[in-house]
Amino acid sequence: MTMADVSGNFAELTLRLTRLGLTAPDLGSAMQPVLDALLSGAGAQVAGYYQWWAQDQVYRVRAESGTRPSTLPLRGLAPGLPLVQALHGSAEPLFIPDVRAHPAARSFAWPGLHAMIAAPVHDREGTLIGALLLLGFTPQPWPAGAPALVRSVTGLIALLAARLDAEERERAAHEHALRALGLCLEARSAETHGHTDRVTRLATQLGQALHLSDADLCALRWGAYLHDIGKLSLPDEILHCPGPLTDEMRGRMRRHVDEGVNLARQLPFLPGEALNVVAAHHERWDGTGYPRGVGGEAIPLTARIFAVCDVFDALTSSRSYKAAWRADEALSFIQAASGTHFDPRVVRALTGVLGRAQA
Repeated sequence: MTMADVSGNFAELTLRLTRLGLTAPDLGSAMQPVLDALLSGAGAQVAGYYQWWAQDQVYRVRAESGTRPSTLPLRGLAPGLPLVQALHGSAEPLFIPDVRAHPAARSFAWPGLHAMIAAPVHDREGTLIGALLLLGFTPQPWPAGAPALVRSVTGLIALLAARLDAEERERAAHEHALRALGLCLEARSAETHGHTDRVTRLATQLGQALHLSDADLCALRWGAYLHDIGKLSLPDEILHCPGPLTDEMRGRMRRHVDEGVNLARQLPFLPGEALNVVAAHHERWDGTGYPRGVGGEAIPLTARIFAVCDVFDALTSSRSYKAAWRADEALSFIQAASGTHFDPRVVRALTGVLGRAQA
């Protein structure tokens, strides 16, 4: 590839990255095209972007391109690494032709790794929020044009990463707030302690088994936190009724779904798929559920997933009116209701998830 070819590719890449900066839904999908292009333009064999992950206190890989040998166990960067410390105080990328000879890169002297480009990504306050790493497995120096190419996109990467990092922080704040609301609802409804977290965790595992996108998994979690928000409007004599509900009380109970949807709609950041969980988790596969009486695949998949998890957790939890069932008893009940109450595909996936958990 000539330098003219490389310059043309990066002019196109700059335009593409600018568009991604305005439209990309997440950091990983935004970074992937730039990493792919950097591999060919800079002569690297592996390119990776590492973003600060406060929960784990590590710079975690968010996107990667190329083939990483098994001798390179690089999945995250600890903040105490000399390379990370060097990037903290650097406004420019580090171009390292020999990792064994550079004081900041000696800890990366793994078999086969010779050269490295490490570019810092800072936010507006100068905090290191990410690092772009290009790795080379040949002993020759980086190509002459590599520094200019990396510098040409690092600024755009920084802007993109800062924007998406801020959005991810906002989503995390929303998630924490919704979980707190779910825990309040759990306490008010006299649910077994831990119900919200258990059912959300199981729904997430089931959603992953069914290959939901990251956006749908997020919506599934948020809908799980809010699934019973409509019960805020129920009087205590219905919510805490010790015996069977009368027909009138049962009708009032069922209205909590529509009331929940109306309340959840007041949260402007809540995605429609999360509202679907609130609106349809009491629908049944055979169309005999409520509040709409829809059935089959007309019920949103996120709601079908959550419905199975909600019933499983209710059965395996002790309540004032019943003892907790064993997990195998609850699963047998759900399997028996496959095709009537529950989506058969979701039941099969739940069986697999629970089987792996017990293995």
